[in-house]
Amino acid sequence: MTTADAGPEDTLDLKLPPEVLALFAEDPAVRPAPPAALDDLLDGVADWSPADTSAGTFRLVPIDLDRDLPIVTHWMNDPTVAEFWELDGPPAIAEKHLRAQLDGDGRSVPCLGVLDDTPMSYWEVYRADLDPVARYYPARPHDTGIHLLIGGVSDRARGLGATLLRAVAEQILDHRPACARVVAEPDLRNTPSVAAFLTAGFRFSAELELPGKRAALMIRDRAFRHLL
Repeated sequence: MTTADAGPEDTLDLKLPPEVLALFAEDPAVRPAPPAALDDLLDGVADWSPADTSAGTFRLVPIDLDRDLPIVTHWMNDPTVAEFWELDGPPAIAEKHLRAQLDGDGRSVPCLGVLDDTPMSYWEVYRADLDPVARYYPARPHDTGIHLLIGGVSDRARGLGATLLRAVAEQILDHRPACARVVAEPDLRNTPSVAAFLTAGFRFSAELELPGKRAALMIRDRAFRHLL
């Protein structure tokens, strides 16, 4: 479930024209406020409460490169993961991908998925409306996206992915009141992934031609939350 473009470093950059910047510099009364904490674009993922699931207690823990790079690199070099993420190879490859998000403005937060205190998955929670994927579907303000990989082979093909996707979608809707939709764009060839999203209450909305892949646009609507 890779990002639609080269990565978070290619997210949409909104720049003010020079004359507006000059106005800010000249008049303190209209000078913009200091930037908010980086995580604010996603309402503080690090502080989201754990989710109780049928598989155990699950929480998202934002990536710490010094601590987590070895395990993420290990997972990325699994052939099944590498087929879709294309981040296999030495640690520097995964590090570049992670650092682009960690050094960004907070519109994408890479996390470990921790189940009963055991790291077992990698997640990216991102602002889909601010991501390059927004160029390819009718995005709405505060659309929040998910990318996911299950790390261990023993955790795959037993319904765990759907359980955790449902839990994270609920966390997003709980903690991001402005978000009306949780979205994802798994590769259409990745049928287990598409099936997991469907089981987790996402609906198939469209096929997207994204750079490097043909994707299934999956959407989980807040409006139908009580029915799922």
